[in-house]
Amino acid sequence: MDWQLNQRASELVGVLALHSEELRIVRHDLPEGGTVYDFGIAAAGGLAAGLKLAEVCTAGLAKISLEPGELAGTGWPHLQVVSDHPVAACLFSQYAGWQVSVEKYFAMGSGPMRAASGRETVFQRLGYRETPSVTVGVLEGRKLPTAGVFNMLAEKTGVPAAQTTLLIAPTASASGNVQVVARVVETALHKLFELGFDLTRIVSAWGTAPLSPVARDDLAGIGRTNDAILYGGRVTLWVRGDDASLTEMGPHVPANGSAAYGRPFLEIFEAAGRDFYKIDPHLFSPAEIIFQNLDTGRVQVFGKVAPEILKQSFGM
Repeated sequence: MDWQLNQRASELVGVLALHSEELRIVRHDLPEGGTVYDFGIAAAGGLAAGLKLAEVCTAGLAKISLEPGELAGTGWPHLQVVSDHPVAACLFSQYAGWQVSVEKYFAMGSGPMRAASGRETVFQRLGYRETPSVTVGVLEGRKLPTAGVFNMLAEKTGVPAAQTTLLIAPTASASGNVQVVARVVETALHKLFELGFDLTRIVSAWGTAPLSPVARDDLAGIGRTNDAILYGGRVTLWVRGDDASLTEMGPHVPANGSAAYGRPFLEIFEAAGRDFYKIDPHLFSPAEIIFQNLDTGRVQVFGKVAPEILKQSFGM
């Protein structure tokens, strides 16, 4: 199916542009071509802006909201993600699979622009690619993208810089904090993808994770947002097919299936020399996952949340 992810996201950007003052975001148009929306560098951003940012990141194929919850006996806001098209929303669009690096500029890239490039393994193995007339991307970074960044993206996607829109927020900002924690379902799907699960079996998805406190800096923000998912994320997947494969694979899906599990992420990151590639990739997954089989009616639960580690990470 042609999801037209970039077109969907472009329409969402057009709507939020009408409410930029209300959302506390700022638009910049580069003279060389390209548009940037600042969600938290110089702009204040906020919770509403973060929800809109996460919605654009999923190309509008997921409903994302803040809901009441509890953390270790204390009332605590949780991010909720609901989708009937989770593979398209989360893997083809939301997954931060593009390291945007041009000269001294670096940011993690996500959003539907990735589908216009199609160079990642997920697109090649699942057979999806777009040839849009516009592209939309989301960056997790501390500096506004340069003309060089837009030119590089135009080269990779085949879409001119003038038709490229980027939305950016640092991890340690109100907006960026929301959009990263809203990846709770995405981490579950990507883990299943890496384990070789047939993603066509997944019909719908629901996920929730506690919204981490905005950190003092981006490094601390990386720690807290990862912990929110690793130790507090809960995902339910409605699937079809047999139960035996779920029983066999299930214990390997949650974060506690990794030997690295058990400490705040920042400690794990420091022990790895601040090198993500030295961390067991199987760590990156929600704390708990539930499979509800639509064909057999069976429910299987794997993993568990770890509120004590979250309290330590969140400074409670």
